[in-house]
Amino acid sequence: MENWQALLSVIVFISVIFLIMTEWVHLTIAALLGALILVFTNVMTLQEAVAYIGNSHGTLGLFFGVMVLVRAFEPTKIFDYLATQIVILAKGDGKRLLLGIVGIVTPICAVLPNATTVMLLAPLIPPMAQEIGINFVPLLILMVLIANSAGLLTLVGDPATFIVGDAVNISFIDYLGRLSLGGVIAVVTVTATLPFLFRKIWHTKLENLAELPHPQINHPRVLSLGAVIVAFVLLFFVIGESLPIPISPAAVALLGAALALLLAHQSKLDTVNNILRDVDWSTLIFFMSIFVLIGGLEKTGIINSLSGVLAAILGKNIILGSLVLLFLVGILSSVVPNIPLVVAMVPLLKQYVVTVGLAPTEVLARDFSGQFPPEVLPLFYAMMFGATLGGNGTLVGASSNIVAAGISEQHGRRISFKTFLHYGVPVTILQLVTSALYVLIRFLI
Repeated sequence: MENWQALLSVIVFISVIFLIMTEWVHLTIAALLGALILVFTNVMTLQEAVAYIGNSHGTLGLFFGVMVLVRAFEPTKIFDYLATQIVILAKGDGKRLLLGIVGIVTPICAVLPNATTVMLLAPLIPPMAQEIGINFVPLLILMVLIANSAGLLTLVGDPATFIVGDAVNISFIDYLGRLSLGGVIAVVTVTATLPFLFRKIWHTKLENLAELPHPQINHPRVLSLGAVIVAFVLLFFVIGESLPIPISPAAVALLGAALALLLAHQSKLDTVNNILRDVDWSTLIFFMSIFVLIGGLEKTGIINSLSGVLAAILGKNIILGSLVLLFLVGILSSVVPNIPLVVAMVPLLKQYVVTVGLAPTEVLARDFSGQFPPEVLPLFYAMMFGATLGGNGTLVGASSNIVAAGISEQHGRRISFKTFLHYGVPVTILQLVTSALYVLIRFLI
């Protein structure tokens, strides 16, 4: 690969991140133009670009399916109804509302991918905030921070967590024993910041709950059938991949979307055109473009060359390597969406442990199903914590952040990069420090 192509890939990638951070250009436009520059300058062919998008078909299929599923049942007013019930249960108290969001999101994210949870629950937030008379953007950001943190509770809670866990062949049960406590610490860290970062909402109180609007559910029979579809989707999210014929979460979400479209069409709840028109295409195109940009870095050898740098700096020092990786990946994950970052980092880290002689070359094989040497596992655990928690740092750090931004824009408010930083940076710094202490005490001392 020619040096100019590698240099161009880096320049384009950094330029896209800069445009997103400064908000000079909409993030989807910035990422799409960056991806197209790589194609038009022949860093990669259009066929190769589509192949990089195809490699992440699971993520895109999952997002599209859940977006359609949620949108299909919007005319029933179920989200407005549930939002009102949550406010009533919180007795109009901002403190209880914030803690309620933590309490609802945390257990769901233990069994569902965090971006999926945000897609399912985020539509409740705007009407809920409107009833109390507060800005819904901080509540959406809190949901994202908790969803990303709770993604560490189980192996399936966050795509980045699953990718790293799968790379080192850790089982669901082993994960619970070794790493779930780190997820608990991450959630507690966010909760501890609520009275400070969300001070205004924390002290908000709605005096007269009787004045709340009480929306009625439309089309209850259709909604009851919809509940069966949603229950089917949630069940197979959990058990689908353990069936004799595995069914991926993406396939389940797409089948759920198809059934929801069928139900909406046949019941005349809404038209297929209306539902598909309201899908958050901006978010989907952003992710496709980012996968192409990361593919450019991979194809031009930038990713591989970084493994050599790691080997030269860290040598065989596992303690130093783990801590450096946790903070380095945490910082990178704040500016690069953590799913493509982890996809790129896993082979890099495998190559590093082989290069310095800490693991045999067999671990580089795609079909390797054995156990990694126990002494190198803290490196992968550190990368897992860094990637997942670093995603809380900025608006583009994690898939759930982008999803929440899309939903916010659909409800008439834009989450700016600067607004997200206000909440994300302090939480991320605290979480990276506490997770570093956890990894150090649990695995390295």
